[in-house]
Amino acid sequence: VWNTCDVIVESSYRTPWQEHAYLQPEAGLSYIDTEGRITVEAAGQWIHEEQKQIAHALQVPVEQVRIIHPAIGGAFGGREDISIQIVLALASWKLSQQGILRPVRIVWSREESIIGHHKRHPYKIEAKWGADSNGKIIAAEVEMVADAGAYEYTSAKVLGNATLQCTGPYDIPYVKVDAYAVYTNNVPSGAFRGFGGPQGAFAAESQVNKLADKLGIDPVKMRKVNLISDGTIGQFNHVYPKGVTIRQVVDECERRSEWPTISISDNDDINIRKGHGFACALKNIGFSFGFPEECWAKVEIHGGSEIENVVLHHAGADCGQGAHTAFVQMVAEACGVSIDMVRLGDADSSMNKNSGSASASRLTFMAGNSIKGAVDLALKNWMSEERPAIGEYRFVPRETTALDPHTGECDPNITYGYVAQSVSVEVDIETGHINVLDVVSVDDVGKAINPTQVVGQIEGAVVQAHGYTLMENLIVKDGYVKTSKFSNYLIPTSLDVPDRVDSVILECADPQGPWGLRGVAEMPFLPYAPAVTAAVYDATGVWFDDFPLTPERVLRGISNFKC
Repeated sequence: VWNTCDVIVESSYRTPWQEHAYLQPEAGLSYIDTEGRITVEAAGQWIHEEQKQIAHALQVPVEQVRIIHPAIGGAFGGREDISIQIVLALASWKLSQQGILRPVRIVWSREESIIGHHKRHPYKIEAKWGADSNGKIIAAEVEMVADAGAYEYTSAKVLGNATLQCTGPYDIPYVKVDAYAVYTNNVPSGAFRGFGGPQGAFAAESQVNKLADKLGIDPVKMRKVNLISDGTIGQFNHVYPKGVTIRQVVDECERRSEWPTISISDNDDINIRKGHGFACALKNIGFSFGFPEECWAKVEIHGGSEIENVVLHHAGADCGQGAHTAFVQMVAEACGVSIDMVRLGDADSSMNKNSGSASASRLTFMAGNSIKGAVDLALKNWMSEERPAIGEYRFVPRETTALDPHTGECDPNITYGYVAQSVSVEVDIETGHINVLDVVSVDDVGKAINPTQVVGQIEGAVVQAHGYTLMENLIVKDGYVKTSKFSNYLIPTSLDVPDRVDSVILECADPQGPWGLRGVAEMPFLPYAPAVTAAVYDATGVWFDDFPLTPERVLRGISNFKC
């Protein structure tokens, strides 16, 4: 098939570790409650999974373990794998067996947090892509190796998502992907915002930009030749579900950024070079590759002849993204009452059934479907004069399937969200410093339940991706984390972030989403790194296939290019 390609691009990419750097380090409390249950109060992302793991470790019935999520100061996937919970539970349980009913507390320092929990997977990616003279991508061959660290954690699942992302949102006739997660003596790797997507997207979007450059085709126009649509057959021999809007997203980003006639204010410094870059991506909404997916909700409607208040019971974790606010808004909308009439119960495993984790951009999508179902049942009971009127509903979406090890086929995801970004930069070729001037991020969220929170998610993802791409440099040597403080592991401050982020919300309804909504938490992260490296190439003529793009790395790359 390679003989039919007019141009072929072969590249080797490397992506780095990344630390979650959430505001709240690991901390928790454990005690025996009044019913004799081992109770753990700690920040997490999935109370029922934590409950199962603790019960398994202590060899006690699940019902004997109680998990409560207090307010959570950030997660980003960093609390997907538990940290202190089992130790807390074990300590309070053993004390109780000695007749000591005292609570046990653990609080990690920032240094302990950075050393103690998993990181984003570093990847080595070999990519070979070919296209014809019109820009149609004919074939893509990719090999990915992920550093799993000392334990598997979620490496296999992250790898699965990367296998989808490494060929992007494109209709490519011939695809071969080999992917490996390798045990090493390094710090364990695990879930992080994007879940393998940023690594795969960096390679895919960089390949498209390089092909466009070799062919002399505008990179946005080249994408439009290859974008998927409803019913496209993907690389797993799967059919993309209805609601594919990547073309609308790319069109809007092109229009909003005035691509390709973007103007940047003049800079008189002869060492400053200006450039623009473009990238796009898709992101799964919900668990993938056959992993069981469900979400439970219970709604109580109280009152006499009129509704006086509504209570929602739901186990979904709010890690700072505003999920609980969205839950309350959706209940109010479905019940036809004001927000101040709705109350959300505690995130407590003893009071709620399984609602799944705060991950995979799934929570608003899944919770919304379960809330709508519960409200419908409660309103039906209300009309039948039941007081309080109670509705309990377990939402189960359409099934996905696991990857067949022999054929490579599966139906990987329930549905998707779509994103495109345009980035403008200035590069100081004397110092290697990159200043990101402008970011246009267009995200199709289906329906923005809370537009202010959606903008916050987009801006937050862009800033976190900015740190990943330009600043954050986790150093691990002989299995030890050497950059375990914020003094030597640098994350963006208000002085480091892009000068302007234009957060553009598209609302193209997803047929499977409640009120047509999708998700948003991870999408804006995915295309940022390849958009920035494309902009740097436009400014300097140098492709950077690894990052972070620290001044030292940029200056070295420019110097080698000049030589």
